[in-house]
Amino acid sequence: MTWDLLLAGGEPFDVAVTDGVIAAVGPDLPRDARVVAEVSGRLVTPGLIDLHTHVGPGYWGIDPDPIAWRTGVTTWVDAGSTGAYTVELLRRAFHEVRVPVLLNISAVGLAGRTGESRDLSNCDVPLAVDTVQQHRSLIRGIKVRVDRDTVGDNGVEPLRRGIAVGETCDIPVMVHIGTTPPALDEVLDLLRPGDIMTHCASGLASPLGPAVRAAVDRGVLLDLGHGSGAFAFDVLERQLDLGLAPHTVSTDLHCRSLPGPVFDLPTTMAKLLAVGVPLADVLHAVTAAPARALGLPGGSLDVGAPADLAVFDVRAEEHEVVDSHLQVRTAPVRLVNVATYVGGRLLPPAYPAGPPPWVSLTPAQRDALARRSRALRDLLDHPLVDASGLAEQFPRNP
Repeated sequence: MTWDLLLAGGEPFDVAVTDGVIAAVGPDLPRDARVVAEVSGRLVTPGLIDLHTHVGPGYWGIDPDPIAWRTGVTTWVDAGSTGAYTVELLRRAFHEVRVPVLLNISAVGLAGRTGESRDLSNCDVPLAVDTVQQHRSLIRGIKVRVDRDTVGDNGVEPLRRGIAVGETCDIPVMVHIGTTPPALDEVLDLLRPGDIMTHCASGLASPLGPAVRAAVDRGVLLDLGHGSGAFAFDVLERQLDLGLAPHTVSTDLHCRSLPGPVFDLPTTMAKLLAVGVPLADVLHAVTAAPARALGLPGGSLDVGAPADLAVFDVRAEEHEVVDSHLQVRTAPVRLVNVATYVGGRLLPPAYPAGPPPWVSLTPAQRDALARRSRALRDLLDHPLVDASGLAEQFPRNP
């Protein structure tokens, strides 16, 4: 049989692809493929799954494609950008990557910066249930943001409504935690096995009390959800000491966190490596674990799985990484993506747009973005090769 694609020589083994799915794995597979990609000495993983991103319409949203092709992230879970009123806008967006959805309990979604659940009429349970039922293949869970600014005086009522939708539709709920009120313990006590607490190492919420242990013991999943202000190294280190490692590692990547402190998922993964989490555990937390949490395809290199694949150089380069509060640690290795495939198709290069005008940037960030644009312009303004690198494509007759 001739495969469509063969990734040859990588670790842990060769991977062959036909019709968009993994057809064979193993050492030294026959090189009978239409395309053979030599990846010797490189790490081949399932396409990464980022459980918490914002790629839907609204204040926070970004285009995933210019980031995906150079980071290995093939599945971008949109975590609450869209509600019942706006889910059709996300369905009409065409991306190179896969975009499953956590539907915001608020029908207005994240059209603005915050406050979507201050008006409880937006948190319409029957409407959310109907929306999930109409878009079963797209919607994999419910998202509820519970912090002082988002819910106002409504406390945990939006979360109760989100859980009611989850119970009716048999899907999990992801809850965002942050500034109080309502109290964190009150939020955690409502969560069911399989529900997800994102921002689990938040320096604002500091989820370190007995209610966190009780939630984990009954099956609540902890998700990192880095974001602009939701990840603190000291909180994560204390959680690791308590045996409360994140079940999944996600970025909460959006227009404000993309220029920093998050940057991308491989950088976030390096932050886990910097506090001593083994690489194998980090890879599990961005592949198999999020796939199981939401019942998503992918997340493995098993035969028959979607051929969503990432190829990395794992470089022994110590480098500094930073959290949301400017605490710095040193990562022992750098994960550098060299190829990303969705359904066996290599993602093409794409250049990201700059942040929208409402995102505040430091002078250093603005200068760095300007340098990047100049470097790209300089690269493309020069002819690709000189005369010595060309051939006469249409020779003249003598």
